[in-house]
Parts: sequence; C-alpha cells; structure tokens
Amino acid sequence: MRLTSLDVFRGITIAGMILVNMVGVADDKYSLLDHAEWNGCTPTDLVFPFFLFIVGVAMTFSLSKYTADNKPTKAVYLRILRRAAILFILGLLLNGFWNKGVWTFDLSSIRLMGVLQRISLSYLFASLIVLKLPRKSQWIVTGVLLIGYWLTMMYIPVPEYGAGVLTREGNFGAFIDRLIIPKAQLYKGDGFNFMGDPEGIFSTIPAIVSVLAGYFTGEWIKDKKQANSQTSMDLVLFGLCCLVIGIIWDVAFPINKKLWTSSYVVFTTGWALMLLAACYEMIEVRVIKRWSKPFEIIGLNAIALFVASVLLIKITAKTQLGTGETAISIYNWIYQNLFASWAGNFNGSFLFGLVTVLFWYGVAVLMYQKRWFIKV
Repeated sequence: MRLTSLDVFRGITIAGMILVNMVGVADDKYSLLDHAEWNGCTPTDLVFPFFLFIVGVAMTFSLSKYTADNKPTKAVYLRILRRAAILFILGLLLNGFWNKGVWTFDLSSIRLMGVLQRISLSYLFASLIVLKLPRKSQWIVTGVLLIGYWLTMMYIPVPEYGAGVLTREGNFGAFIDRLIIPKAQLYKGDGFNFMGDPEGIFSTIPAIVSVLAGYFTGEWIKDKKQANSQTSMDLVLFGLCCLVIGIIWDVAFPINKKLWTSSYVVFTTGWALMLLAACYEMIEVRVIKRWSKPFEIIGLNAIALFVASVLLIKITAKTQLGTGETAISIYNWIYQNLFASWAGNFNGSFLFGLVTVLFWYGVAVLMYQKRWFIKV
C-alpha cells in the first residue's frame, strides 16, 4: 500500500525545509520564516518534527509485513542499521563540507550531531521499539520517554546550575552532551558556544516519540478499509487534542524546539496530524490531486533534495567573491543584487528562498522523468 497523501506531506515538508534554510542565511527575514529565539514555536519550528512524524508513518508500511507470526530476521535489523548509519554519515559529511571554500573533514573538530543524525537515531530506536515490543508496551514506552524526559530536565540538578534551569548551557541535556561529546564537536552557533547542541544526544530521546507518533498514526490509517471523511475528521480531532495538551504542558515545561521538550513533541504532533488530515481528505477521499503533484514529486526524492540543497547553501554562503574588506559571499551577492535591490530586504530574502525551492523542484522533476529515486 502506498499513501499518496504521505508523499505529498513529505514534499511540502521538504519544500519548507529548503525555504527556511535558504532564508535563514539572510540577515533580514520575516519572523514566521525564522526559528523561535528560545521558548515558543513558529511555523519554521514545525518543519523538522513534521519530517520525523512522516518517517514514522512511512515505517508503518515498510515494517507492516513483520507481524507476530512473521518475526523480522537478522537481515531486517541489519537493513535498519544500515539506513541509520548512512543518514548519520551523511550528516557528518554535511557538517564537514565547505568551510572557507574547502572541505575540512577533521572528525575531531566537526560537529557530531545535526539534523540527519537526529533522524538517524530517532528512526533506529523507534524501529527497534516497534519490532521488539507489543503494541501496549510501545505506548507505555512512549509515555515513559515523554514524562521521563520532562521530569529529568526539570528536577535533576546540573552541577554549577541546579535543577530546572532551561538555558542553552544550564539544562540537563546540555550537561549530558558535554559529558559524552568532546567540546570541539558540540554546536558553536546560536549562542550555544560549544556548551550544548540543539540536536544533541540527550534531547534526541523525545524526538523518538515524534517518530512513534507517526507510526501509531500510520497504523491507525492502515487499519481503515477505505478512505473516508470520518478518518480525516478523526485525525483533526486527535490533532486538536494534542495541541491542547501541548499548550497546557507548556506552562510546566515550555514548548522549545532547541530542547525538543515533551510539550513541543505533543504540540507539533498535533499540527502534523491536522496537515496530514488535510492532505488525506483532498487526495485520498476527494481525489483532488492536480495541486499536489509538484509536492508528490519532491517527496519522492526527499533526502536527496535536502542533502543537495544544504550543500548548495554551504557553497554559496561560505565562498567569497573578491578579497579583503570588499569580499562578499556568493549568497549575499545574489541576495543583494538580484532580490533585495528591488524587493527590499525582507521580501528579497523570501523571494530568494522561494526561487531556490522552484530550482530544486525543477531538479526533482528531472529526476522523476528519468525515474531516478534515491533511497537511503
């Protein structure tokens, strides 16, 4: 079974990733296209958890053959481990790519974690939970991970900071990351200054739940005999419940992407459920597909387009034109001369990001026509 609405949802998410990543390099950008400074959630903060949710829904169909009577073999686990390893290595390669115009792949100083690394680990552990545990135990583990992360972050004291300190350097997750990851391999941007990581090891624990939430959703959809509007409405209701729970939990444990708090997991799952419901209703139920084809095409090569887009951003943002004080990055030259010069800074950065999305859509169309589907 292939869920076309899931491919479309994936395509929307990857297009969003490309847009916000490209806009994010600019100094001036609309707040909706930027991450929340710390607590809170903007539309940009929904993109990453959406992708993890989609990974979980897709797992439903890729692992569905392994039932209680058809146990997965060693080869299945090796395949899952291989996929996770490829994603993790790709993340490392991206982190070491194109610093000051050269590829400086020195493992001792490259940031260890990142977006692809978090996807890798979340997928790996979510898969093991699904394959190794019965359904009831899967739900119990999900609750334990969310509540356990909350209690740990709020009530276990961090040396020199105390308990419940949710700053970049004072939170318990950053403390664990500093114990495990060498300082030179921690994140230095966004005020972290090698004291933690927004995609750190410890904060990946609740990210596993983002994948499991997608898996449970996929299982629920798969059990439906035929697509109908009641399924869409149920997804919306589940989504609204998650939003309410996330907002209430925010009072005790703030919604925060960089800490991937439990309230953030539930809140973003709510939005993911509602967007999936919209795609499901239009595509699977009402068979209104003309609008969705571009996103479906992008979604079929999601990881390949994401990796290629990040490589292009690194090249354009870190390659200088000219020398000395007059040097300017390729990114800033294009942004200032082709967009900001006539559209203004904020509109210019948005249009630059939009044109970039259209460029990668063109690449996706070419790959689709050639039947090139790159899978990890």
